[in-house]
Amino acid sequence: MSWMDQVGSLLKKYTAGGTAAAAAPAPDVHAHFDQVAQAAPPSAMAEGLAAAFRSDQTPPFGTMVSTLFTNSDGDQKAGVLNHLLSSVSPSSLSKILPMAGLAGLAGDAGAQVTPAQAQQISPQAVQELATHAEKNDPSIVGSLSSFYAQHSALVKTLGGSVLTVALAKIAQHQNQPH
Repeated sequence: MSWMDQVGSLLKKYTAGGTAAAAAPAPDVHAHFDQVAQAAPPSAMAEGLAAAFRSDQTPPFGTMVSTLFTNSDGDQKAGVLNHLLSSVSPSSLSKILPMAGLAGLAGDAGAQVTPAQAQQISPQAVQELATHAEKNDPSIVGSLSSFYAQHSALVKTLGGSVLTVALAKIAQHQNQPH
C-alpha cells in the first residue's frame, strides 16, 4: 500500500478547488499533519513545507524560520544556522556574522556553528539572517524545507494555517500520475 493510499482520503479535505483554506484551518489539522508526516516520504513533506514557506497565506519566511528556531533544540538550531550560513556569500557573511553573534566564525572557511553557539543566537538575528538568505539564494527555502521535513513535530509550532497550506500542497500529489 502506497503512502497516498494510507492518507489520500484525509488529504482530500485539503483540496478545495486546488486552494488551501488557510484562513480557517480544520480543528484537527495538527493530527492530520502527524498522520501525513508518518506516511509520506520526506520529499513530499519538504514540497509541502516549501509551499507553506512561500505562500502569501502564511507569515514571511524569516518569521517562520525564527519561530522554528525558537522552538528547536541546540542541534536543530545549529543545523538551521549552518544551512542559512551556507547560502550567504562570503562578503555578506563578514557583515552578518558579527550581527548574529557569530563573529568568531568570520574568516574560518567551512566553520560550522555548534549547538552551544546556536543556543546563544537570538531569534531576531535568525529572522534577519533567513530573510537575507532568501533574498540572495531562494533555494534556501527548499533546503530548509528538506531539513524541517525531518522534524514534523517542530513544524507544528507554526500553527494551523501553515499546516493547512503544506497539506494542500501534499494533497496535490494525489491528482498527479504516480
